[in-house]
Amino acid sequence: MESQENHKLCMIPGPVEFHEDVLLSMSTPATSHVSPSFIPIFGESIELLRKIFFTANGQPFVVSGSGTLGWDMVSSNLIEPGEDVLVVNTGYFGDSFADCLGTYGAKVTQVKADIGDRPTLEEIHKALISKRFKAITITHVDTSTGVLSDVKAIADLVKQHSPETLVIVDGVCSVGSEEIRVDEWGIDIVLTASQKAIGVPPGLCILIASEKAMSVFIMNSYESRKGMYFATPPVQLIYALHTSLKQITSIPLEKRFQQHKEVSNWIKDSLEELGLKFVPKNREVSANGMTAVYYPEGIKATDLIPRVAEHGVVIAGGLHRKIASQYFRVGHMGISVTEPHRKHIEKTIEALRENLNKLGYKSK
Repeated sequence: MESQENHKLCMIPGPVEFHEDVLLSMSTPATSHVSPSFIPIFGESIELLRKIFFTANGQPFVVSGSGTLGWDMVSSNLIEPGEDVLVVNTGYFGDSFADCLGTYGAKVTQVKADIGDRPTLEEIHKALISKRFKAITITHVDTSTGVLSDVKAIADLVKQHSPETLVIVDGVCSVGSEEIRVDEWGIDIVLTASQKAIGVPPGLCILIASEKAMSVFIMNSYESRKGMYFATPPVQLIYALHTSLKQITSIPLEKRFQQHKEVSNWIKDSLEELGLKFVPKNREVSANGMTAVYYPEGIKATDLIPRVAEHGVVIAGGLHRKIASQYFRVGHMGISVTEPHRKHIEKTIEALRENLNKLGYKSK
């Protein structure tokens, strides 16, 4: 792992930094996807995913693809053309999920908020009771804005006022860093990806379906420890997934969530002390796995981001179409948070502070 020691820190909102053991677990010889040595790895990975999502009977799916493949899996398997879907929109990825649903023929109603905010429960309730919706979709953390949705409260609304509506959560930028409890909260689908807080290289779309959702969404799995062929799974990535899931579940998940909250506050406090402003309007609606920050007046992306990279830290530019040039994004998930001896967070804060100073910015 010598190259792991010398590369620039990847402190964007995914892909994140990967543990050496996760990367090493991918270095296997060519292995059949129905090999007796692989089938138990895939089977146990499915079982471990249930722990991550706090579900006893939800059905995990692990499929080759990006997190956005989950949108297609939902749109093509759960929603029939002409059925109504309510989209709770907090940014770029809410827009895109709505576009995907519309492409498959869904009739989409959106509830939106100003950039950096989330729709109120009253607004969602008003929309929810306006007609019968087959499903409601919620982007738990929109990676474009760093806004955190209150999934539990929204799911409670659905249970009270429209219990037949499927609750679908886009957890691409939240699973592993934000609390999410499928059974307790009454969620029907959570879709995510491997490269963020789960800490595995890109290439896996991961989706959990409740028993209610499975009545319209059917797939076989390796969990029975039989090599059920549905397509060739990405063997090496699943070895990596297994390693990472074992690491994640080795401590209580509540501790992991608390670690992410504490580091998130540390980074936000540090940037706030410099006088910087955030895209989310307050801490209550801010994600714990990433931070979206407006550039100070007079400083542009082309000024700051390359300088920070020269300092050995990679951060991301803005993504939301309306304000993309006005802000940058920092990811703080996975081992960068849970293994503080690596000092990823200190290096990131110092790189930002030092290079803002070099650009002439004086903290207020």
